[in-house]
Amino acid sequence: MILSDVIEGLVEERGLEREKVVSIVCEGIQAAYGKKYPQSLFFVSFNRKTGTIEVFVEKTVSTSVSDEAREISLRRAKSLDATVDIGSIVRVPFEKSIGRIEILAAKQFISSKIRDLEYLAVYNDFKDKKDNVVTGVIHKRERLGTVVKVGEVMAILPRENSIASENLRIGHPIKALLKEVFPSPHGDYQLILDRASAEFARKLLELEIPEIFEGLVEVKKIVRIAGYKTKAVVAASSKEIDPVGTCVGVGGSRIKPILRELGQEKIDLIEATDSIEELVKQSLKPADVDKVEVVDDKRVVVWLAQDQRSFAIGKLGQNISLASKLVGMEIQLQDLGTSDEDSSLCSDTSGSEDNLAEIKKEQNDS
Repeated sequence: MILSDVIEGLVEERGLEREKVVSIVCEGIQAAYGKKYPQSLFFVSFNRKTGTIEVFVEKTVSTSVSDEAREISLRRAKSLDATVDIGSIVRVPFEKSIGRIEILAAKQFISSKIRDLEYLAVYNDFKDKKDNVVTGVIHKRERLGTVVKVGEVMAILPRENSIASENLRIGHPIKALLKEVFPSPHGDYQLILDRASAEFARKLLELEIPEIFEGLVEVKKIVRIAGYKTKAVVAASSKEIDPVGTCVGVGGSRIKPILRELGQEKIDLIEATDSIEELVKQSLKPADVDKVEVVDDKRVVVWLAQDQRSFAIGKLGQNISLASKLVGMEIQLQDLGTSDEDSSLCSDTSGSEDNLAEIKKEQNDS
């Protein structure tokens, strides 16, 4: 049974360890012989010189042989090994063969173990890359999402982790957050990707902006609605560093690659401040806010001109929703020159349906 070429092929093509492959093959053959001849104790080894599997049966040296399958006479045992004595265990070459059913069982066993070995290799290669950005090539589309080839491994970008508005083209490179790495496939895949989370946008900022990677500029908080907008609060470790300007770069040179990767999704960068009022003002950009009043630790009232309401609210209320999540407070919009009873609009962090309906009505009216 010449297996050296098969073993070498598995080692080279699939990147598996030679000793582990050899061990699996021997284990599978041993199990097959044990099934065919259950009365015997087998030992299987791989002869590297001949590239063949060698099958032995283990027998006990006995003065009187009563079980041919388990015992061997001293005279015959010494012909194999002159050092043996009564009670010794010797390995005797086994000349009988196994049938088609046992061969099929051995193949299935070996295939299963090799797959487990491949799963383990993938897991070991990628487990330390979890929660980091990986680069791959779009391979195909499936019902559940997009298949991306990362190195030699197929990963899945589920629909719920994708940017709904983007058109991914087969054969094109793509970056994604490695969200999950499983020891064995979930469905058909061990690697689960993500492009829709705020964490993906944070990691892209780290990749493209050295000062963030080095810790000179820190992303204090980031919120995102994939395909619409990302808002991030950034702070510098030194007063000499402009955190927003550093992130944007000269002529937008640093932020533009991130925008391209996110399908031209907008990014609002806000400089960190201890002033809640200023943070709320900046979080509602592009709206021009006149005044902010902090009611309590859960709610603020924002005064602005009527023509600025639609900017503060954003498409389907998304801008004010992001702003509310960013500051961690409910934001109530108030028209200049009106009282609370005359005109108000709330956006709380839970995003209630009542508020969303009011937001949509406000946009239609405007």
